[in-house]
Amino acid sequence: MNLNRFLIVFVATLLAAACQPPANTNTANNANVNANASPAIQNLTVVERPQKIKDHMAARGDQDQAAPTLKIVEPAANSTVNSSNVKVRLTLSGDLKGYQPHKDPETQMGNHIHVILDNQPYEAYYELGQPFELRNVSDGEHTLRVFPSRPWHESYKNEGAFQMVKFTVKNGGSDNSKPATTNSGQPMSNAANANSNANAAPTTEGKDMQPSTAGAVDAARPLLTYSRPKGEYKGADADAIMIDFWLSNAKLTGDGGEYRVRYTIDNAQPQFIDTWQPIWLSGWTNGKHTVKLELVDKDGNSVDNGGYNSTTREITITK
Repeated sequence: MNLNRFLIVFVATLLAAACQPPANTNTANNANVNANASPAIQNLTVVERPQKIKDHMAARGDQDQAAPTLKIVEPAANSTVNSSNVKVRLTLSGDLKGYQPHKDPETQMGNHIHVILDNQPYEAYYELGQPFELRNVSDGEHTLRVFPSRPWHESYKNEGAFQMVKFTVKNGGSDNSKPATTNSGQPMSNAANANSNANAAPTTEGKDMQPSTAGAVDAARPLLTYSRPKGEYKGADADAIMIDFWLSNAKLTGDGGEYRVRYTIDNAQPQFIDTWQPIWLSGWTNGKHTVKLELVDKDGNSVDNGGYNSTTREITITK
């Protein structure tokens, strides 16, 4: 190779290298592309009840064959409450087989009652010896629904388990600017300090409620009450997630009736539940997801009852 040709090749090589972006720039660009990429496609499948739940059931003896029944003592049906702090009192009876609501202080789990104001997410009520407080309830008519649950939030589905009343709050003076509270009723900012005080007196169970009013619910018509899923699922708890609900005045097609429960996850193709049993779904991806439950007839037409037969909740998956 002569000198002139060598110089031409050398200069061309330098120019080509100068035109290449730095290696770090490529890495940053790739990171930005990945950060803006669409979430992983979710492929949910119905699976068996998780083994840890089966083990829990085996350790509970006959409790899962119990038939607990509830009665709402307070607020009374069609009563007026002159306070934004509404006390819920229940009595429990029936063939209990050892079933009693109570939260274990170590596991923070236990049998409990699902308490639903209007169509808000349920709150868990563990200690029936004291009232559960619905705090900061807005003025107007409200619907209260309750039913017993197992520690993993699967509802009992026997006759008499589900109860519902309407009541009215008048001149309650609720303050919608109040901070949200934990399930024990402690403000979130103070919950850690309160939990660290082992000698503190137990706090009455309760929750600040979001503004809402009752739907025009007909207690004699078919009614779907959304229960699970709810909230955040972490680690192994996100491997399989339960869909559960309470069904009143209706039978599903698989149980000899004429109704179906349609569920839609995010924007995926709707699926159906045809027997009144919980299902477990596996294959969730990290992030936020919406779960919609609807009561429909056998032809897929929506069955309305005060707006409660179609409910959407948002959950968060963190694996």
